[in-house]
Amino acid sequence: MNTRDRYAPSPTGLQHIGGIRTALFNYLFARSQGGTFILRLEDTDRTRFDHNFVQNLYDTFAWLGIKWDEGPDVGGTAAPYIQSERTALYKKYAEDLVSRGQGYYCFCSAERIEKVRQEREAAQSGGSHETGYDRHCRDIPAAEAAKRAASGEAHTIRLKIPLGEVTRFQDQLLGEIEWKNDDVNPDPVLLKTDGFPTYHLANIVDDHLMEISHVLRAQEWLSSTPLHVIMYKSFGWPPPQFCHLPMVMGHDGKKLSKRHGATSIDEFRRQGYLPEALINYVAMLGASYEEGKDIYTLGELEERFSLDKLNKAPAIFDYKKLEWYNGQYIRMKSDEELTALCLPYAISAGLFGKAGGANSGSPAEPGSPAEPSTEQRAVFTAAMPLIRERLTFLYEAPEKIAYLFSEPALPAAEEFIPKKADLAQTVALLRLGQTLVQPLAEAANDEQAEIFIKEQAEKNAVKLGDLMMPLRVAITGSRVSPPLFGSLRILGVQCSKERVNKALAYLEQK
Repeated sequence: MNTRDRYAPSPTGLQHIGGIRTALFNYLFARSQGGTFILRLEDTDRTRFDHNFVQNLYDTFAWLGIKWDEGPDVGGTAAPYIQSERTALYKKYAEDLVSRGQGYYCFCSAERIEKVRQEREAAQSGGSHETGYDRHCRDIPAAEAAKRAASGEAHTIRLKIPLGEVTRFQDQLLGEIEWKNDDVNPDPVLLKTDGFPTYHLANIVDDHLMEISHVLRAQEWLSSTPLHVIMYKSFGWPPPQFCHLPMVMGHDGKKLSKRHGATSIDEFRRQGYLPEALINYVAMLGASYEEGKDIYTLGELEERFSLDKLNKAPAIFDYKKLEWYNGQYIRMKSDEELTALCLPYAISAGLFGKAGGANSGSPAEPGSPAEPSTEQRAVFTAAMPLIRERLTFLYEAPEKIAYLFSEPALPAAEEFIPKKADLAQTVALLRLGQTLVQPLAEAANDEQAEIFIKEQAEKNAVKLGDLMMPLRVAITGSRVSPPLFGSLRILGVQCSKERVNKALAYLEQK
């Protein structure tokens, strides 16, 4: 059997973690089986549909690097892949169910439906278990119903659920599932009065016509599956194989939502996550691959994914673990790659000044963030090795290296003073550091610089940490900063000496 699966989102919102996990698992399963991965837009909810959400879908998957084999933008043998362009098909198949006695015309008004709903909800408080539609039009003689429909009387088409039976299906993860038909949504609407299908009709017709072999979706859809199996039987079609994926939960055990933090992929992108980190982490939510291995490329995941590696238990979304993945992938980047990734955040933060400023050759509107000059970009790239190990998110880069682009304000004198030292001792340490700036800045590498400063600390009978602290604060404006030696090399001898001299003058006045 040729494996064909699909991601079928409704473009009524931004792409979020749950949807991406469903799409990723379908993609990986298709690739692992040498099959076909399909994108289908289920846009029958016209009240919430927005073209911006469609564009967000395309942009998100382009960023993630996930491509489908068939879809609205690439075509395929089962086109069109947008449900609003397939409405004639749904009407045809809904009418087919009526002609086969598996569906019927319903002429109930919206007001009557609402009245029945309210009455049944009220009756539930009295012990009744009946819910939903009361099947009022189910037994209208077929000829009479057909005549009324043909005359133009407003109607829907409903599915005729077989009563008193049990529906069974095999789930690839959960095993055999049984569901009493009496507990299924009573004779649901398949075709609405405006001719648009409901989700259930469009979903089943499309999966059949697109020859979907496997339906991988979240467990929240499990309660809909008995209805779908009944529909397949009503049409006389074999159902696909179902696999209901474990839910993604927050740490509180509730379904992942905005209250747990970022969930839309746009938010993760804005926060400086890498697509590789998201894919790697999301692929681990509810699945396991190899013992003791955490880092996988997309290609490796395509090779290793299988349904028998899925877990039944809900997956807990751990933001700290995702942050760890992000840091790991940042460390794998070359200086040039990391520069390209961090540069937009640096420009947005105004690291290179404002357009029209003295240090800017930018043609942009005056006052807007400036693009880096050739010299500034070279400094930015040179700084990447200093912060690569210290980044968790891309947006952190500008703040960490701001001291390389503008002189930081001098902090309180206490920041310069090492533990167990006083102001006078600190001034003496910084004077010694002043004499070391040039050889440290001109050292070929960190190893040479470290050997040299250790020798000077021993020669002057001071602790290495005590010698470096006031020098670090003078150069970077902070006790906690990227490596001092690399900072001195990038700033150069003259700039570094000027900062130390200014710090000395400041401390000597205290």
